[in-house]
Amino acid sequence: MDGSGVIEVVEPGPYATVQDLGRPGYAHLGVPRSGAADSRSAALANRLVGNPESAAVIELTFGGAVLRFARGVWVAITGAFCPVEVDGRTEGMSGPVWVPANAELRIGMPSCGLRTYVGVRGGITVEPVLGSRSTDSLSGLGPRPLQRGTVLPVGETGATLSVDLAPVAPFARQPVVGVIRGPRDDWFTPDALRDLCAEPYEVTSESNRVGLRLSGRPLTRSRQGELPSEGMVSGAIQVPPNGQPIVFLADHPPTGGYPVIGVVRSSDLPAVAQCRPGTRIRFRLTAAQEWPPTKPMSA
Repeated sequence: MDGSGVIEVVEPGPYATVQDLGRPGYAHLGVPRSGAADSRSAALANRLVGNPESAAVIELTFGGAVLRFARGVWVAITGAFCPVEVDGRTEGMSGPVWVPANAELRIGMPSCGLRTYVGVRGGITVEPVLGSRSTDSLSGLGPRPLQRGTVLPVGETGATLSVDLAPVAPFARQPVVGVIRGPRDDWFTPDALRDLCAEPYEVTSESNRVGLRLSGRPLTRSRQGELPSEGMVSGAIQVPPNGQPIVFLADHPPTGGYPVIGVVRSSDLPAVAQCRPGTRIRFRLTAAQEWPPTKPMSA
């Protein structure tokens, strides 16, 4: 590998991509925002190695990756907790880790949570598309998902390396997330919102970066037919005719025709993005005044 190709993917794990903050501002053209599913963990990985929060990182799903580095670099690993080794030496996930030249970084399977982030000092500098280096699983924009033999370039930075320690995320076995009602709750029976919050829903194996598909008590509509397509946001809880809710995540489509009974508050989306199949998730109705807009990358 030459100087620009710093990281060689020896094993990508079940599903690995390059992600940053995504492509905001293109929904009117039919382009999803995409970006890191757990933006809070991605931002933390960048801060720990002195990168801006907008730098591109590697997002791993269910861990299992092996990365070889052509030159020595600082890396930070955040999100779902995984065993980490550098050339056979066990490392933690509490702060930056030095990976020497020609060394291998091995990341095992997470004990809890779903998505793990590898931030590299200087950032992953693949060619941007529409201002972002994110892989979009829905539209196909951005770099391809990582495969064996993929080589990734890494930038340079003179920024100060963080001395902070990374808190290990306490992923709840049964997370409780806040929901603001609407905008189409009037398409459902008066009991539907109560049903949504009454008992847990289970995350199914059909879930992905587009959305969390849930199984549980069906939500009953009061109106038949479908809406004309309208704009969708991350966290929207869309309900298809079978009554089983879908929570939209980073790669959700910009528009949709199924009614949205509520929207997960943005501060809870990182926890939702870490729900693996089989996780039971509960919803809690939140008053609008308790749901101010937040900047998930600054948390």
